[in-house]
Amino acid sequence: MKDFIKKQIKKKAQKLIAEHKPIIVAVTGSVGKTSARNAIATVLAEKYTVRSTYKNYNNEFGVPLTILGAPSPGKSVLGWLRILLMKPINVPEVFVLEYAVDHPGDMSYLTDVAKPSVSVLTRISPVHAEYFRSVEQLAEEKAEILSATDSEGLCVMNADDSLVMGLTEHASAPVVTYGFQTNADLQATAYTLDTREDFSFEPGEVFSTLSVTTEAESHDPLVIQLENVLGRSGASSVLPAVVVARHLGLSNEQILAGIPDITFEPGRMNPLAGIKGSLIIDSSYNAAPASMKAALDVLAEFSPAESSRRIAALGYMAELGQYTEDEHRMIGMYAAEVGVDVLVTVGEMAQDLRRAAIEAGIPETETHHFTNSVEAGRWLDREINKGDVVLVKGSQSARMERVVKDLMAEPLRADDLLVRQGEGWE
Repeated sequence: MKDFIKKQIKKKAQKLIAEHKPIIVAVTGSVGKTSARNAIATVLAEKYTVRSTYKNYNNEFGVPLTILGAPSPGKSVLGWLRILLMKPINVPEVFVLEYAVDHPGDMSYLTDVAKPSVSVLTRISPVHAEYFRSVEQLAEEKAEILSATDSEGLCVMNADDSLVMGLTEHASAPVVTYGFQTNADLQATAYTLDTREDFSFEPGEVFSTLSVTTEAESHDPLVIQLENVLGRSGASSVLPAVVVARHLGLSNEQILAGIPDITFEPGRMNPLAGIKGSLIIDSSYNAAPASMKAALDVLAEFSPAESSRRIAALGYMAELGQYTEDEHRMIGMYAAEVGVDVLVTVGEMAQDLRRAAIEAGIPETETHHFTNSVEAGRWLDREINKGDVVLVKGSQSARMERVVKDLMAEPLRADDLLVRQGEGWE
């Protein structure tokens, strides 16, 4: 029955696209694809009607469901039959879709469902490498989005990622690059992150202001400012939105009008007020080596008052296959390099991270390991102080959002602010 439903919703989605001919913007990558997708959809809404991937509807079931505008009925056979029989209404001018890859062949399936008019490739990291022989094979799988892109469309690629840039030969359409590298077609310059000076964080406040200027040939510079968006990774998520918007005919005025409305989904580097006047950087949705490094870079940009600390609460990274030990050790060494004051690790695989951090210079007395996120949250609840900045990150199965819930100043808002809430997860 599952295979039958998968085949039928694919055919129904393909038929809708063939009849209505919407613009398809497809986003993939190991890191940052959801944030980039949200930014693109938000900005394009200044000119077009847009439908974007809902939650994590980014696989062989989720992509067709997004196109059809239908929520998943779960295990309800009757619900699936209703979807197959329903007549699509309010078909948008643009779909902004997220394509996820877990196994070889996934990308070709998704591009067959909806051939991209514009493709965006963010960053590549060993996450989801469990079913691939190497990270290079994973990169080749993701590169299929480039070769599937309409020849009259556009391939948008991250110039800051060498693995991504090594895939340009796969592009079947013109390529525009973005990033902080000087050779990027859309270059980010003048990056600053201004953080609070008093280091007493309360709900409802502006915790930080990110500013970046984009420069591109034949276009006036754009000065972009984002409140409560953190780090170069946050800025990088907005850059492809500028590229795609210009390709689809939006003016600078329309782009700037849409940017303040950009929001990132829960668990994606969101600053939250913590207990005792602390600040939580909630990156609990998922983790890959590249996103772990980027998150630690953001933590390093905060300079707490003398009595306050930069704390990294890091859960293990899953689905790394043969790279598991090496990548955890690399993150441990990087945590020491960027100046983490207190390191909290969660899960057996994170033991390698902790050991490497100690070897790299973090005092063993400032490292604390826990079997699960509940234990880690309870310990941090006791130990956290005013002005501490706490990064919380880990793979989905590490359930690091439980740490955030223990530490957030507004736990009654957990359903709105955190990932994986509700009966199904609890």
